[in-house]
Amino acid sequence: MANPFVHVELSTDNVGKAKEFYGQLFNWTLEDMPMPGGTYTMIRVGEGTGGGMMKNPEAGTPSAWLPYVQVDDIDASTKKAKSLGAEVCVDVMEVEGAGWLSVITDPTGAKLGMWKPKPM
Repeated sequence: MANPFVHVELSTDNVGKAKEFYGQLFNWTLEDMPMPGGTYTMIRVGEGTGGGMMKNPEAGTPSAWLPYVQVDDIDASTKKAKSLGAEVCVDVMEVEGAGWLSVITDPTGAKLGMWKPKPM
């Protein structure tokens, strides 16, 4: 499939509680990794799309899941989304050692991340 969903990320004010809940509910393997400004918890699911959990970067906003779609050209895809009426919430940024991401809000108000992995 072109542009598959490749990552799902939870932003929450209570990562510990989320880890306890989802770890028990789904028996996911959760792996904490340092990141600038805190810790990122990778969600390892075995087969299928994994994800991550992190402290909500926007204080006062509710906890929410954000899906990411893989793209071939992160810059072009972000510009195209904007030209089609999306708002760019997080412009293209590098995730050191892994790839690049951007986050948009589509014309219906739904948020979506885009992801371009670094070549292996």
